[in-house]
Amino acid sequence: MAWTDERVELLKTLWAEGLSAAQIANKMGGVTRNAVIGKVHRLGLSGRATPAKPQRGCGASQPRQEEAPVAKPARQEYKTVIPEPESISAVVLDSGDLTTVSTIKNNMCKWPIGDPAKDDFHFCGQPSAMGKSYCAHHARLAFQPPQRREREPARRPAAQIAQRRAAG
Repeated sequence: MAWTDERVELLKTLWAEGLSAAQIANKMGGVTRNAVIGKVHRLGLSGRATPAKPQRGCGASQPRQEEAPVAKPARQEYKTVIPEPESISAVVLDSGDLTTVSTIKNNMCKWPIGDPAKDDFHFCGQPSAMGKSYCAHHARLAFQPPQRREREPARRPAAQIAQRRAAG
């Protein structure tokens, strides 16, 4: 369908009346809504005024009251305090109990003593519990329970100064 002068004039009048593109397409017949939108755009008719939005509320507006800024509470930071482990008394080893790799047996403590690269390297050799690698003393050294962490607030002078400034 071609846009004749008569159809263009009809489009202009229907557009000026405030009809939608779909309504104009239905009245004109033989054109689609998108064809009407395209022609309106090419003709520069799209400057139709939109109705004003109704204002909310009634009466005169009241000026806003300034609210005092509310200081956020300072985030309390913590530092980790790890208690000192209990002291474990040293086991007194008899030089006769010391064993080497070639003389160590299943039920003997396998705690290494000395430098493996030197000739005087040996193992504890004390009796160990069945199925365990170390004697009671060396087992306490090797398998220490995880330390309970107590938290206390970190000392942050800058944060304390900021709090005082915000408060006063």
